[in-house]
Amino acid sequence: MLSATIAAHPAAAAAITLRQRHSLRPRQPLRVPIGAAAPRRRMETARPSVVNAVASQGVPAVPPKLSFPILVNSCTGKMGKAVAEAAVSAGLQLIPVSFSATEVPDGKLKICDREIRIHDPSESEKILPSIMEEYPDLIIVDYTVPDAVNANAELYCKLGLPVVMGTTGGDRQLLHKTVQDANIYAVISPQMGKQVVAFLAAMEIMAGQFPDAFSGYELEVMESHQATKLDVSGTAKAVISCFQKLGVSFDMDEVKLVRDPEEQVNVVGVPEEHLEGHAFHMYHLTSPDGTVSFEFQHNICGRSIYAEGTVDAAMFLYTKIQSGASKKLYDMIDVLREGNMR
Repeated sequence: MLSATIAAHPAAAAAITLRQRHSLRPRQPLRVPIGAAAPRRRMETARPSVVNAVASQGVPAVPPKLSFPILVNSCTGKMGKAVAEAAVSAGLQLIPVSFSATEVPDGKLKICDREIRIHDPSESEKILPSIMEEYPDLIIVDYTVPDAVNANAELYCKLGLPVVMGTTGGDRQLLHKTVQDANIYAVISPQMGKQVVAFLAAMEIMAGQFPDAFSGYELEVMESHQATKLDVSGTAKAVISCFQKLGVSFDMDEVKLVRDPEEQVNVVGVPEEHLEGHAFHMYHLTSPDGTVSFEFQHNICGRSIYAEGTVDAAMFLYTKIQSGASKKLYDMIDVLREGNMR
């Protein structure tokens, strides 16, 4: 679930500081004031969020349900599997083929009620042309590995295959140049969660229109992700960049990274079932004299927000192709501007 809150209160009011929250205490709530519901309960009964409000502005009527063939490369990864399931749920035609170096029993993988044949990536250039011939409206979604990003993009461009690139990493400058030079339909974005993208866009607008509005304020940032994520979240970096434009002095190495499962459960409030896939971010601002504070928070459990956004991006590309729009490279902001695809 994604939520965002903004609060202002006198320093005399009872509150829990970010530093206190960082100490390891059993089931200590993350948000203020004291007496607020525990994180898990609060997530189940969240109030309408800033993000939801931004994302809902000017959304046109939902168009008729779309159906077209989609190939998810690779279904053996957690994100790829989530996208494949979201595609089936959306009524799209999931192609029973995927490419992955990960071995699976009998070379097959079950996604919902579909059986997907897994091929080695070295076979993709040989197999994809025949799939494109059988499914002329095919759109491919890439959730592979960073080392394969550029080579995969070159192949998709060579074949003229519309692509939604959700895989992060690789040479991003080269990736964009490859796609632009090939003149194909594509959506490339390191962040596929539409509501998160809307929140970041709102932050950029605020930073652009109100520079130095938070000049002198102290910023504290905490972000919790699965233990396998060692670096600072790209989303956190983008939000921090906006706060810097708003006049806040902050270095990236000041971000409090929470990767210990015990601390994530007992302090941050991450549900145990989502320890291997979550993104909890908190940004706490305090005025120079300590009388005013603002708190921005977004908590994401699981991968559905990214999977659904990816499917919407594929639907967006399909509508562009069907309408005869110019071939070009799009991002998730373009997808958001078209409104909800489902």
